[in-house]
Amino acid sequence: MLIAIDAMGGDNAPECNVQGALSAAAEWSDTQIVLVGDEARLEPLLKNKPSNVTVRHAGDVIGADEEPVKAVRRKKDSSMVVAGRMVREGEADAMISSGNTGALMTTGLLVVGRMQGIERPALAPMIPTLDDVGVLALDLGANMDAKPQHLVQYALMGSIYRNKVHGIAKPRVGLLNVGTEPGKGNELTKEAYPLLEALQGIHFVGNVEARDVLTGNCDVLVCDGFAGNILLKTLEGTAGAMFSLLKEQFSKSLKTKLGAAILMPELRSLKGKMDYKEHGGAPLLGLSGLVVKGHGSSDGNAVKNAVRQARIALQADLVSSISKEISGK
Repeated sequence: MLIAIDAMGGDNAPECNVQGALSAAAEWSDTQIVLVGDEARLEPLLKNKPSNVTVRHAGDVIGADEEPVKAVRRKKDSSMVVAGRMVREGEADAMISSGNTGALMTTGLLVVGRMQGIERPALAPMIPTLDDVGVLALDLGANMDAKPQHLVQYALMGSIYRNKVHGIAKPRVGLLNVGTEPGKGNELTKEAYPLLEALQGIHFVGNVEARDVLTGNCDVLVCDGFAGNILLKTLEGTAGAMFSLLKEQFSKSLKTKLGAAILMPELRSLKGKMDYKEHGGAPLLGLSGLVVKGHGSSDGNAVKNAVRQARIALQADLVSSISKEISGK
């Protein structure tokens, strides 16, 4: 398999992408990795380049603050667009980018192409849970607005993902809402509930409140991108604040410092559970090719884990499986 990495995307690019690519190439020698970006900046970072890592020159970059549609249409030689074109034309089996989320979504739609039968692709990251199983949540930011039928498609795609990639035989699907009763919520969730309840091929468990997401009461969480992105950022912010408070408390005296030293392995394990770098990235489900979105502040480890995630999805034939289920063929 061949995976293209947008080497110029992300806050720590290109160094983090090169580090991640080299680590991934060393672990999975059967995977070809193409770093797409400015050759003059990439080659000095690749002095000991393995045979399964190559560079594809792309002379332009889409910045984090650029307007997505204009940037993708005007910057056809940008690293993100070139990587997307490689997927569309069959030169790459998947692409990974930690760059501008809106631009990557636009690249997915305009360059890679939308899957037949899917109205809106969804960003689907894993949210860690207390039981270590995690919950796949979608959409968490690709589309700010959604219609009830979009949530139905998210539920179906999420179920297939958890079955094919994570091996869960009958994934439980929940609808993010302000209460567990069927009649709760806004117009979107009220209309989506009976559609999800009637949908064949998924195991719908009803409404799920945000406070219960981390307890692992569902395997797939469905919501519109606006509510989903707020949920995601709230969880990230809360986790960061908690660890800052713990660090402050454990640094107050010699006694607390000794306690911190004793608890360090457990604290590191807890931090690892909540660390996005360990999950690698979020697939954009509903495209005709595999596109994985990395966190904007990804480091080398996060990029390596994004490659691992892409490998698993390719081995499970994820895109084809979703396409067959949606089209009924």
